[in-house]
Amino acid sequence: MYQHHNWQGALLDFPVSKVVCVGSNYAKHIKEMGGATPDEPVLFIKPESALCDIRQPLVLPADLGSVHHEVELAILIGSTLRQATEEHVSKAIAGYGVALDLTLRDLQGKLKKAGQPWEKAKGFDNACPISGFIPVSEFSGDPQNTPIALKINGEVRQQSSTADMIHKIVPLIAYMSRFFTLRAGDVILTGTPDGVGPLSSGDELEVSFADRSLTTRVL
Repeated sequence: MYQHHNWQGALLDFPVSKVVCVGSNYAKHIKEMGGATPDEPVLFIKPESALCDIRQPLVLPADLGSVHHEVELAILIGSTLRQATEEHVSKAIAGYGVALDLTLRDLQGKLKKAGQPWEKAKGFDNACPISGFIPVSEFSGDPQNTPIALKINGEVRQQSSTADMIHKIVPLIAYMSRFFTLRAGDVILTGTPDGVGPLSSGDELEVSFADRSLTTRVL
């Protein structure tokens, strides 16, 4: 069963709960998906059953169509946020990590076309492989100006900086807290840059952000 841990693998004393995600948060990704820039953040939730350790081999759903990778900066919430100010948000961030927002792209396309919610395409079991978290006190640099990248089989597929986010981290989390109470142990995913694409069995992945990287593979 998934538990939160730090980058080195030690368990963190935070409960595991929901993942609140934002879509369409990088302009080039919006363009590649043929979408329009939304006026307000597009929010959706992955349940706790979507979380899994990114260091373990990734298990893709069978017979549900193409599964796309979306690399994202992940944020661990350390205390309750409800109708929060940006100041409160800044104090409540416990750590930073990196995650894959796995997406059943064929299914998502059908759901979008029908005007239906995305949860089946975004919230399935193991749809959120995630790294350990670097505590805020140990994170060097600016989380809002941090490189993030994904290589597959040695080839760069996604590469950007969190500086390119449309909705910045702290105001984004404050906005989320207007609709959903965020609690210690909740995870925020901050959107993916361009370069998304399908995963295949046997793929070797290298995920990096800031000056750290980790590897995993697809079963």
